[in-house]
Amino acid sequence: MARFPLERITAVIAAKNEAPTIGDIVHGCRSHAGRVLVVDGHSSDATREAAAEAGADVILDRGRGKGDAIQVASQVVSSEFTVFVDADGSHDPADIPRLMAPLLAGEADHVSGSRLMGGSSELHGGFDEFLRLAGSSFITACINWRFGVELSESQNGLRAIRTRVLRDLDLREDLTTIEQEMVMKTLLKGYVMAEVPTHEYKRRHGVSHIVLWRVAPWYLTTLVKYLFFCRVAPRAVVDVQSTRPSEVRVPSAHE
Repeated sequence: MARFPLERITAVIAAKNEAPTIGDIVHGCRSHAGRVLVVDGHSSDATREAAAEAGADVILDRGRGKGDAIQVASQVVSSEFTVFVDADGSHDPADIPRLMAPLLAGEADHVSGSRLMGGSSELHGGFDEFLRLAGSSFITACINWRFGVELSESQNGLRAIRTRVLRDLDLREDLTTIEQEMVMKTLLKGYVMAEVPTHEYKRRHGVSHIVLWRVAPWYLTTLVKYLFFCRVAPRAVVDVQSTRPSEVRVPSAHE
């Protein structure tokens, strides 16, 4: 890659109570994106202050979950490409160029990182990890069967996408089920999905906000809905240079 086009990329970080790590993640993303946008889930700690001090633009989501934060970001990002990175330190911002390569080469519209290809320091060693991996593998196998693709996983939050495609997906999921919705709607609309190897690290502090037994029914419901019952409009034909964010009001992090 001759010159990485930072000005064409916005890195989006959905965060809630991640003050100990958010500054480092923002600094890492600033090396690979022209703008870093932190969408805060109404944190009770100093997440917003730490993100702003590190150089990120900070806005609030509507308090519904990670999927809601991604929906909010999709409405305000104006760059050609959007990259999503988790706030807990499990993703390495240095992987952004790897995610961007198929997009810049015109080979894909949406690229996901893959822990199954790049390894994970987290998805092994306990029953909870086993169930997460088994559930993820089952969902991915269903997606591969339905759409005739060969993805290795569908749940990784580390991904890059053309912003015009992101908005055309008309995302609706408020929870972490947003990742599988993004993948399935990309395929339903006829956009090109790709993946690259990326490593998943253990979160740097605290514990995951996800309670497996509570979210499992939502994952299955979302899977069935988008595999069999979702009807989407044909893919949009949009001039990239004329793409503009939707005119919606997003609350400021200072309100």
